[in-house]
Amino acid sequence: MPAEPTPSPSPGPLPAPSSERPLSSFAIDVPETLLTRARNGEGAAFEQIYRWFERPVFTLAMRIAGDRDEATDVLQETMLKVLTRIGDFRGHLDGSGTPFWGWLRQIAVNEALMRLRSQRRHEHAVEPNDEHLADDRLPPPPAAADAAALGRALAQLPAPTRSVLWLYHAEGYTHEEIATLMQRTPSFSKSQLARGSRRLRLLLEPEQAHA
Repeated sequence: MPAEPTPSPSPGPLPAPSSERPLSSFAIDVPETLLTRARNGEGAAFEQIYRWFERPVFTLAMRIAGDRDEATDVLQETMLKVLTRIGDFRGHLDGSGTPFWGWLRQIAVNEALMRLRSQRRHEHAVEPNDEHLADDRLPPPPAAADAAALGRALAQLPAPTRSVLWLYHAEGYTHEEIATLMQRTPSFSKSQLARGSRRLRLLLEPEQAHA
């Protein structure tokens, strides 16, 4: 497996859902025939899956971990787990309707957050008591911000705040889902989103002024 993701063709994201939740970069429609070949141990099939998902996994890991080496490790561990567990995925077969990309994304998120917890980066993130900050209607980061500027701004935020922002705005998780993933409360997620969104806008304003 390559150490870091390289650009490669992908089948593209699925059509946008009717709801207002953002469409995840993981939303790639993987043909059942390809999954069957991968379950049967065909290396070329898994290599194709790896190529399609390496960039979404790496990007998510970078936004949560904030470090290229950590993100590379998350990518490798995630895809190793996908390889060894792909036979357990039954989304379409057991009637649950879980797409393969959602199953793979869950492994990536769990791996990234597990590493974050193991490094004790959450120990200074306290539970909020200011519910007035919890506004679900907060807009995402300014569309005018380019990827590089956004990456620099996100890197300046505390890891828990950065994780909430990315999981909510980029991946479309709800506050309840984020709370479960991060072993926190929905209020924690909402407060981190509000504070992080305000801080991010302040950080991006100088970038835009000099653009």
